[in-house]
Amino acid sequence: MGTPTDVTVLHLPDQPSTALRDREEAEIYVAMVCFKHGPPRLHGVELEWTVHHGSDPSRPLDASLLRLALGPHAPQTINPHHDQLHLPAGSLITVEPGGQVEISTPPTRSVADLIAVATADAATLADLLGECGLVLGDHGTDPHRPPNRLLQVPRYAAMQSVFDLIGPHGSRMMCSTASIQVCLDAGEADQIATRWQAAHALGPALVALFANSPNLNGRPTGWASARLRATLSTCPPFTLPPEPSDDPASQWARMAMQAPVICVRGHGRSWAAPPGLTFSTWIAAPARVGRRPTFDDLDYHLSTIFPPVRPKGYLEIRYLDAQPGSRWVAPFALLAALMARPATIERVLDLTQAGAHRWFEAARDGLADPVLSAAAHEVVQLGADALDHLDLTDAQRRQVLDDLAVRLAPPGRRRTA
Repeated sequence: MGTPTDVTVLHLPDQPSTALRDREEAEIYVAMVCFKHGPPRLHGVELEWTVHHGSDPSRPLDASLLRLALGPHAPQTINPHHDQLHLPAGSLITVEPGGQVEISTPPTRSVADLIAVATADAATLADLLGECGLVLGDHGTDPHRPPNRLLQVPRYAAMQSVFDLIGPHGSRMMCSTASIQVCLDAGEADQIATRWQAAHALGPALVALFANSPNLNGRPTGWASARLRATLSTCPPFTLPPEPSDDPASQWARMAMQAPVICVRGHGRSWAAPPGLTFSTWIAAPARVGRRPTFDDLDYHLSTIFPPVRPKGYLEIRYLDAQPGSRWVAPFALLAALMARPATIERVLDLTQAGAHRWFEAARDGLADPVLSAAAHEVVQLGADALDHLDLTDAQRRQVLDDLAVRLAPPGRRRTA
């Protein structure tokens, strides 16, 4: 989303298939492409839902029916024989391994316009699915069905085989979860470290505030956000938040080199990586794979790392549960407002200090955790005041404020927004 202002350290390869020479070259590349700096202007959102039969939400989903429902808007992962069309307002549909659907908006400077685009395209998606008797889920986990991988493509087969060796959470993350992903520019070079830290520091309080995944496969899990629990536990420590750093770009680049290679793309149906292969060992010992890794391989490797916040040239904030209906607007607008100005970001770091590391408490207890409840009340007040710096319409602003008030109400006094 952002535009890099300094690309003198390393010239990008003309051909992505260019082989990497050494780990230093790889780390320089990762730091540069993942943390592009420039004025923080653009916003984006990715909205994900589980998909169910309207007549029986516990009935397994069929790939052919989902392909039929999405028609020309189906991605090639589920219909490889046609060119995919964008939705009318400009969003693109992707389908996740378990049949979850996601819309990704084009980046825009206007928060009000982005909300309008996502709202329109979400309605179009719901109509497409409704024609085939399918409905969008309301929660961050599938409360009705066990994990079941619908997409039989080499990437997801390789991912599942690696994650299953660690535990059950990888399959749950891949096939039974849905999230909101808020995308914001990384910021100017002298702002990136602070914005990166603030995006993480907000995580536990906002996870607690918007937790919406207590059930899985027909049973209560005992967790307010079973989705985040699954995500954090998929491939630790690489799915856990990093320690604060004054140089997050270099920190991320080192982590990427140490992360396991989940899959090696090939021409056949198996993309399995050699056991124990990290990207740094692939560079150092290419004979383990049979060839040297390329810049394209490195880009693909980065797409298989799933932390709470992922740098992709912009910040992809991934820790929020999916919400029912239009209730995604409040967490999106709140994050956009809290990250809009340096003065607000500095205040965020002060208000979240006590709870910034309470990720598992947030996932387990939500607002029942007193530290996170206090932080959530404070950041909501800060964010409500900061909404004035966004270009929201009056109706959008009222919607956000009403929803936030509902979230903070004691459980016995809550109403549906």
